[in-house]
Amino acid sequence: MNLTPPYASLNNNLNEESQDQDKYKWLEYHKWMFDASFYTPVFGSPKWVASARAHMGFLGSYGNKLGIIPLERFVMGGDGMNFNNFALGQEIIGLRGYENQSITPGRSTRGTANPDPYGGVVYNKYVMELRFLVSPNPSATIFLLTFAEAGNNWGDYKDFNPYNLNKSAGVGARIFMPAFGLLGVDWGYGFDPIPGTLQRSGPKFHFTIGQQFR
Repeated sequence: MNLTPPYASLNNNLNEESQDQDKYKWLEYHKWMFDASFYTPVFGSPKWVASARAHMGFLGSYGNKLGIIPLERFVMGGDGMNFNNFALGQEIIGLRGYENQSITPGRSTRGTANPDPYGGVVYNKYVMELRFLVSPNPSATIFLLTFAEAGNNWGDYKDFNPYNLNKSAGVGARIFMPAFGLLGVDWGYGFDPIPGTLQRSGPKFHFTIGQQFR
């Protein structure tokens, strides 16, 4: 949870018609992130572990004086490792089976004369995984996995529909080495069209470094 003071309410000279350098001199927003996970051994063996995870995020404003800011938004798709967006305070949400940032409101208008705000104000993501421990060696712990996940990202609350999700499934592998941390590779297949197109996402490879929590 991130909260800022309601700066706009304390400044009577600010409104939606104000210049951006004045409106966003002090960022005003509240952001809520929810993450839940469940892990359990299956098949009567500690080598097999099933997991279920749910992730949600909401970005809001204090009233309609300025609306929701164009920063601090959610960017979804791919491996979740696009570090270029950290400077904007954006939350990078991975979704395997889809290209990086492909499920992001405002992506289609980026670079145009009147672009929409880049990023969503609300997102949902659900993940199910089945993992098999290949090697418990502390110097190189290896496990294989298969997954199914679904998620979406909306730029306006009036468009929010928790049942309208982009779905994918695939397989992957992880290796943990103390010198490098957690390294992984996934092959995912996106079953739904990339937003703004009629083309199904199809197969994608993803490489990860470090633990991906969302």
